[in-house]
Order: sequence, then structure tokens, then C-alpha cells
Amino acid sequence: QLQLVESGGGLVQPGGSLRLSCAVSGETLEHYTMGWFRQAPGEEREGVSSISRTGDSTNYADSVKGRFTISRDNARNTVYLQMNSLRPEDTGIYSCLATYTGEPEYTSLARKNYDYWGQGTQVTVSS
Repeated sequence: QLQLVESGGGLVQPGGSLRLSCAVSGETLEHYTMGWFRQAPGEEREGVSSISRTGDSTNYADSVKGRFTISRDNARNTVYLQMNSLRPEDTGIYSCLATYTGEPEYTSLARKNYDYWGQGTQVTVSS
């Protein structure tokens, strides 16, 4: 059973940066496409970014392109989300999701395509 634990959230001022981490245990990360999703109060969960098994393919929501960078370290079983130029509208609970796939370059921003998820970490962007 795959387990995912997010960390790195917190309170940051607009324009600031945070780096989220997702530590994976239970199985080898290299077999999984990974994604970061977020949910603001009263809103639907939104796919923010996804990264393929190899790390060579990535996908971003239009709202974060050019500001967020997803990466992975399969040797450390960890996925990261570097968030720069943060805005108040980036506030929400950020969760890490995983799906087992045989396609090395598969990515997805659709929640229905994922099988495992963590508890999430709160990100608050406010002055």
C-alpha cells in the first residue's frame, strides 16, 4: 500500500516562495506518475501539476505556469513542488497524488486518474 506524506506548507507573503515535498513509502516511486492538487475553501479540487515516471514530462495548470516547478527524486522516493511568485489565490490545501502506470511519460491533471493521495499541507498566501 502506497503512503504519501506532504510537508513544507505554511504562511507566506505575496511574491514569496515555498517548496513542498511529498515523501512516498510502501512501494518504489519509479512506477508512479505523480501529481499535485490543491483545494481552496468552498472550491473544487484543482490539478496544479503532474510529472511522469521518468521526470521528463511535466504538465501545469495555466494559473501556475512559469511560477511553479514540479520535480522528483526516485532514489529518495520524493516529489517536490517549488512555488515562486506566490499569490493570494494560490492559498489552499495542497495534496500529493499517485497513480501506477506502465507508460513512462504519462501525466494527468485529472483527479479521477489517481489512486493514492496524502493528507495535504496548508499553504496560505497573505500579507
